[in-house]
Amino acid sequence: MGVIKEFKEFAIRGNLVDLAVAFVMGGAFGKIVSSFVDGMVMPLVGMITGGVDFSDKKLVLQKAGEGVTEVAVQYGQFVTSVIDLLIVSMAVFLIVKAINRLKREQKASTPPAVPVVSNEEKLLTEIRDLLRKNQS
Repeated sequence: MGVIKEFKEFAIRGNLVDLAVAFVMGGAFGKIVSSFVDGMVMPLVGMITGGVDFSDKKLVLQKAGEGVTEVAVQYGQFVTSVIDLLIVSMAVFLIVKAINRLKREQKASTPPAVPVVSNEEKLLTEIRDLLRKNQS
């Protein structure tokens, strides 16, 4: 019964909804980045490298033959995926950096809280001051 209660509290706090939204947005963002890399970045890279199309690049380890399928390392797809990763990680870095900057600005604009002195601390301070006075 405790697990169900904890899950209910977790879901009510909004963490579950935030997680679901982040998951959906991450999937959509990944598709946008893949589309950007495939449609815009890789053609530019291909033009710079003399018309090389990386999506078809592979290293054939075993050629296809009678009853044998081709075995190849698809390094062109790997290069494209690495570029996807770099773009996504840079975007996430910039978002986190902006959020941290906003948090610092917000923290700097709020005045520091005045510490509340408890009765015990007041009493200890008085005792300390009296001891100092008696030693002098």
